[in-house]
Amino acid sequence: MLTFWGLKTCDTCKKAQKWLTDEGIAFEVKDVRADGVPTDELARWLGIVGWETLVNKSSTTWRGLDDADKQDLTDAKAQALLAEHPTLIKRPVFVTGTNVIVGFRDAQKQALKA
Repeated sequence: MLTFWGLKTCDTCKKAQKWLTDEGIAFEVKDVRADGVPTDELARWLGIVGWETLVNKSSTTWRGLDDADKQDLTDAKAQALLAEHPTLIKRPVFVTGTNVIVGFRDAQKQALKA
């Protein structure tokens, strides 16, 4: 089963959930803020897609960080930031087995249908 990680208040997440339902794709919803992302799960995502994909540099959370936090990012530093600020995670994150898909554009939709 597909696990859908997002935020209840995120418009893109709402659209993605509607699309999944319309496509007949079964999924379980997890809220990154309310449920939290387990450290091992976050590490797995980073190992698969990398921090460059997972960190949402367009978010208000990113803009609110100190410049020191934004500089010289590594997987370890990004993991610590994402754990402390789950709204930094680019959304939605789709997890199915060993596959992790981040975002909701045409490429991600195609990957989810495959």
